[in-house]
Amino acid sequence: MELLGSFFNVDVMLRTLPMLGRGLVNTVYLSVTSIVIGIVAGVLLCLVRLYGPRGVRHAAVFVIDFFRAVPILVILVVIYYALPGVGILLDSFSAAVMGLSLVLAAFTAEVFRAGIESLPKGQFEAADALGLPFRVTLWKVVLPQAVRIAIPPQTSNCVAIAKDTSLASVVAMPDLLKEAQNAQALTANPSPLIAAAIIYFIVLWPAVRLVSYLERRAKAGRT
Repeated sequence: MELLGSFFNVDVMLRTLPMLGRGLVNTVYLSVTSIVIGIVAGVLLCLVRLYGPRGVRHAAVFVIDFFRAVPILVILVVIYYALPGVGILLDSFSAAVMGLSLVLAAFTAEVFRAGIESLPKGQFEAADALGLPFRVTLWKVVLPQAVRIAIPPQTSNCVAIAKDTSLASVVAMPDLLKEAQNAQALTANPSPLIAAAIIYFIVLWPAVRLVSYLERRAKAGRT
């Protein structure tokens, strides 16, 4: 009974639900913004990585490797706490969006690179034989096929970024986790954290199942 009262206090959960609701709205807004920016930036970074001038390609490889290797928490801390030292001052939401978008862009670039490089070379040769300009070949021939290949792993990356929005609390972003921590402090009870975990599960579990479905469908399509 003491365990239930400490961690699963329904009365505390219900009283703090408005705070958690505000945090959930901020989390969804942060997730959608970061995912949209990250996907667009990642596709552009992928094209630069594959088809840019040699020096630019090397720079793109470094950027991709850097943001794939460095923990998101470190990136968020640097953006929010270190950049003001060089005159770049961002609010918590902008700092969180920048950090999450940069990481997702790096992973997106690699996913689309793998998708493009898996296409048969004949696709490019046929487009060249038809006299299609390179940008038309990319837009009409290459990217549509690469998108179909990239959808399952990219969906998984988006789910991972949505979960990692919980790290935005380190830059004082009032997301779901931050509001749950505030509610815990106000009530002197950890039940709001359990409620936040339940909300995360309810929101993200369908997305996790979607990833599994897309992976099975892609595998069936290949066979």
